[in-house]
Amino acid sequence: MNSSESIKNLAVALVKAQKEMGGAVKDSKNPFFKSNYADLTSVIMAIKEPFSNAGLAYTQFPVSEDGRVGVVTRLMHESGEWLEHSYTLPTVKNDPQAAGSAITYARRYALQSIAGIPTADDDAESAMLRGNGLPVVERAIIGDDQATEIKGLLAEYKIDVKAFLKYFKATSVDLMLASNYTRAIATLQAKAPKSGGES
Repeated sequence: MNSSESIKNLAVALVKAQKEMGGAVKDSKNPFFKSNYADLTSVIMAIKEPFSNAGLAYTQFPVSEDGRVGVVTRLMHESGEWLEHSYTLPTVKNDPQAAGSAITYARRYALQSIAGIPTADDDAESAMLRGNGLPVVERAIIGDDQATEIKGLLAEYKIDVKAFLKYFKATSVDLMLASNYTRAIATLQAKAPKSGGES
């Protein structure tokens, strides 16, 4: 590992960022829902905002040496301090596809390691890992059926989706906290058109 002469500011910033980070969801197809492993996109999404908030950034450059390919990952702080390490892997075949796969693999593991984040088995577990001080039940993300129900009501009652998400502090319906589900349904049902008169 290589580093700048001092990493004092970088270390403080990384501590701050890690307090905000959740786990990288194990899903090679979609970084938010259940699958087998955390892909590169999932890892990047787990660190992007916490890094930005702490004044951190990273670069990754492909490298090749002695029949191995990989990346050099540099973690940088806005003060100019940095940490750097290379990670290379042997390739099964000597062709561009094999090299590309190895580089992607190396990028994912190197970035996950330098950021110090775990991988979570699914979206709910990932939310539980966030250092937000909430009880576990309040950190879980709503399920697919619940998200579908909310989306259906939003469409049926012609609700302003952006305003709804802003109210519940969510970036999308699929990522709403499970603890907000009941209140969300009640809020939407309150917007339902009134029936015409009493029987």
